[in-house]
Amino acid sequence: MATFHFDLVSPAKLIFAGEVTQVDVPGLEGDFGVLAGHAPLVATLKPGVLTVFADGEARRYVVLGGFAEVSAEGLTILADIGWPFDEADPQFIHERIKELEESRDQLEAEQQDVSERALLDRAIAKIDHYRVLDRTLQGDPTH
Repeated sequence: MATFHFDLVSPAKLIFAGEVTQVDVPGLEGDFGVLAGHAPLVATLKPGVLTVFADGEARRYVVLGGFAEVSAEGLTILADIGWPFDEADPQFIHERIKELEESRDQLEAEQQDVSERALLDRAIAKIDHYRVLDRTLQGDPTH
């Protein structure tokens, strides 16, 4: 199977760099897979699990948002925060869910116009993404 170059970068460090055969990406508009020769695109990421196929094995990483860019040079993911799956901090995820829920509650209390409703809808969707990620980290395959 053909390979392409993939970089997974967070503000703190380079998490992964190398030749891969496939990367499955948690896109905000829907999850998608990237293979060699994929059409160029830029996509926003949601909190979720990224799966990298290289050297005959699958490696998983947790990302908490960011951007993906597919180009002729390969795939680059700029993650807001990212870790190898087995290094993900469930307590950090739980704290983030709590913060988002508090923010949602404040938006609900202040909601007065359509633009604020859109903010509330995005906040609710983000909470849902984090809850799915939390269940995945706990080993629940249903999401």
